Amino acid sequence: MNYISESASGLLYPLILVFIYLAFLVFLAETLKRFITEDPELTRKIVHIGSGNVILLAWWLKISTIVIVAAAAIASIIALISYFIPILPSINSVGRKSLGTLFYALSIGILASWFWQDRPQYTAVGILVMAWGDGMAAIIGQRFGKHTYHIFAITKSWEGSLAMAIATFIVTSTILWAVEGINWQIGLISIITALIATSLEAFSKLGIDNLTVPLASAICCFLCSQIII
Repeated sequence: MNYISESASGLLYPLILVFIYLAFLVFLAETLKRFITEDPELTRKIVHIGSGNVILLAWWLKISTIVIVAAAAIASIIALISYFIPILPSINSVGRKSLGTLFYALSIGILASWFWQDRPQYTAVGILVMAWGDGMAAIIGQRFGKHTYHIFAITKSWEGSLAMAIATFIVTSTILWAVEGINWQIGLISIITALIATSLEAFSKLGIDNLTVPLASAICCFLCSQIII
């Protein structure tokens, strides 16, 4: 009984910290939505980046794979409901139909099930590349994007894509250097990952990049690490 009680306590406290962080994030988003009414995309991307950073908190707290996968499943259900019923206005108030939030939650669950137990750095890379890379691409692209290009019916800016590539390189190299140590091979892996992630982010129909970018980034890092390092 004592063992069960200690295990429950060890799980409860990390989950409380994560819940407090996410509750603060939602509160911040709703507050900003009231004051930044002319730019709902900015509010959405703040939530996007902030929610991605929770993976670092989960890593530090050593939260188990099953908890992360379960949380991702619950988030997926909420996101799917929100697609039809606007229960998350600070996230889904960009004036277009998108399944991005659903794909984002799914990618977290998939990456956790693949890598979290033994190689959590690749889960972190995939999620944070999507969080920071896509987030900065949208913010920089909307505010400073003067030079555009088109992929099918999708319009992107070179400035936004450059922000995506730089953010991806920084995220990937920082995480891998922290785990593997600083070496030139990780720099090369980070460049390859940045190119792949930026190419996939350019095609974002219905928010599909929220699934393709994190999965491809994590898989690219893993495979390149096996081959190059």
